[in-house]
Amino acid sequence: MSNRRRTGLKNLYRDEFLRSRAWFARRERWFRDHTNNGHEPCAACGIPGSKTQLELHHLDYRGVRIIRGEWQAWEDDEDLIALHPYCHELLHRLIDRDIVLASHRTRRQASAHALQVLQVKLRPAKDAS
Repeated sequence: MSNRRRTGLKNLYRDEFLRSRAWFARRERWFRDHTNNGHEPCAACGIPGSKTQLELHHLDYRGVRIIRGEWQAWEDDEDLIALHPYCHELLHRLIDRDIVLASHRTRRQASAHALQVLQVKLRPAKDAS
């Protein structure tokens, strides 16, 4: 199993699921349950954003299913993290370009490792004072 993004017609997840009513409803529930005053910090850079400014990244696809031709979105809350589109793209680039992350770890492990790298690069250093 590869953690790399798939291109072309083979990627039903990106072409269908992320445009489905099931995903939009699940996304709404996640943001309703996790935002503080309508904002959630980006898991990579830490800058808060609203549901219109953030995307959700799947750490696990176990809750994504097709049942009788209909997409179902039963992801656990812990299987989703909020990211700005730019941070989300960077996370996928790190996973796609690293052979170990792309092929030899679980998606959750690959995402966690890539996220740690991004947090170091994107978050401002804390004052030592």
